[in-house]
Amino acid sequence: MLLQIYGDNPAPRHIKKVVDTMNDGGIVIFPTDTIYGMGCSLCQIKAVDRIARIKGTKKEKANFSVIFNSLSMLSEFTKPIENHLFRLMRKNLPGPFTFILNANNKVPKLFQSKKKTIGIRIPDNNIIRTIVEELGHPVLTTSIRDEDEVIEYTTDPELIEEKYHSLVDLVVDGGYGDNEASTVVDCTSGEAVIIRQGKGILKE
Repeated sequence: MLLQIYGDNPAPRHIKKVVDTMNDGGIVIFPTDTIYGMGCSLCQIKAVDRIARIKGTKKEKANFSVIFNSLSMLSEFTKPIENHLFRLMRKNLPGPFTFILNANNKVPKLFQSKKKTIGIRIPDNNIIRTIVEELGHPVLTTSIRDEDEVIEYTTDPELIEEKYHSLVDLVVDGGYGDNEASTVVDCTSGEAVIIRQGKGILKE
């Protein structure tokens, strides 16, 4: 099902439909400030398993990211963040970045693995941040990739729905997406190291 949501003023009933789908263990495809993502409630372990199967990977080995709607949510999932790194994140978020942080003990239980890090995103996209806010907890996410060698990411939500309609429960049409992924910044050593330059230009 394709559900159109307008980013400048998301209709509460449409946001509720997405949240209800996620709370019921559903998988949703949604826009971010970079490429479209496939995700589910972080609390729905079976949905996480489904996404891993769709991606053809094992959950404990997958590099999923987690979308938050504010920095205040992080402390529940990460070890204490050093002040200079927190300031860096505050300066660049919301934005097209994935920050890799040291995870606390809650994360391995969620992923049923020995995972010691967590990739966090706070996209500059009103739709997904409103969804996370209404859900009340983070959303696990992974990128929608394309097999096309020239275009790495599918940007048209109608084409995404056509491809994934039998695999997911809902596709949010938030307009055309970007085809450039987020910039990945590894902060696990105590310093910020860019390990993938993407759309985001880091402000120091």
